[in-house]
Amino acid sequence: MNNWTNPWLLAVLAPALLALGALLHRWWTERQARERRRIPKHWPLSTRALANSEEARVWHWLSRAFYDHHVMIKLPVTRFTLPRDKEQGMEWYKLLGGVYCTFTVCRSDGRVLGCLDVPGSAGLPRSTRTLKHSLLTQCGLPYWVVRSNSLPTVAEIRAEFLGESTLSQTMREREMEERAIVAAQANLRTVLTRQRSNRNSDFGPLSNWPNSTTGEPRSDFPRSDFNSQWQENSFLMPLDSRKGDLL
Repeated sequence: MNNWTNPWLLAVLAPALLALGALLHRWWTERQARERRRIPKHWPLSTRALANSEEARVWHWLSRAFYDHHVMIKLPVTRFTLPRDKEQGMEWYKLLGGVYCTFTVCRSDGRVLGCLDVPGSAGLPRSTRTLKHSLLTQCGLPYWVVRSNSLPTVAEIRAEFLGESTLSQTMREREMEERAIVAAQANLRTVLTRQRSNRNSDFGPLSNWPNSTTGEPRSDFPRSDFNSQWQENSFLMPLDSRKGDLL
């Protein structure tokens, strides 16, 4: 009797056990997925800098070159491009969602003017560079790859990103202002050097120094016309004390 019963029980129980195993596996998989989606009480993350040292040097240079614009860092191209066919938007997003440029120059209204990449130590893959160049140039946006030790001139990059018409009176006035500041600094150094030389030859013993114990300043102490421009621990007048926009 048992010889006939055992095969029949196996034929009945085997599908049930397989179904039960499948249900258990599905339950376990869904549980693991819920665990991964659950917000942790303690995030296993730390903060880091937006840019490395090479990128930071280019970033500071760009901020000075485009003082009248905004320099965005590591902005995805999907933030400032739009598919012409909305039905294919998800497909293009999957393709371009991870593509970004190191720096993106834009106007105050958010309109992008051009993008730049700073290669890492391993360089920039040719396929990535070709993709970005093709995409951005067809959208009418300049795309440059630069390094901190081989930067273009400010006039060159502004002409490429802004057009020749924007290199107008404002840019020329700013360049003239910066040259005037440099000339003023050189003149100030000359005057200070001359005054220091005069002091070394004219000053008497230390007991006659204005801050000596006598408390009486020397009447022949040469007065400087630059006293109002000095600050503690400052050799020259800070550039940000002049009128105009800060860099």
